[in-house]
Amino acid sequence: MRISEAIQVWSRAGGKNVRKYRCTQGARKGRTMASPAACNRPINISKSRAFKQTKAAKTGKIATITSRTKRVNPTSTRLPNINKLKHLKRKRI
Repeated sequence: MRISEAIQVWSRAGGKNVRKYRCTQGARKGRTMASPAACNRPINISKSRAFKQTKAAKTGKIATITSRTKRVNPTSTRLPNINKLKHLKRKRI
């Protein structure tokens, strides 16, 4: 069954690579979610505002940790390749 609101991708969960869904429409477009149903959930305004404030307060710290993780963590370095392979397979079919 093909779901038009999300496509399946590989993502990180802890120290593992797992299957998740990237939202292709709506307010969460581009985000990776655990289930395609999560792409259409209503937005919680208070949580959204609190998270924006946290990100604004810790911009440098978040950027530093994220860049180190993406560069060093084996799980993160593997992701671009396995997602690229999936994309190529889908194109050929």
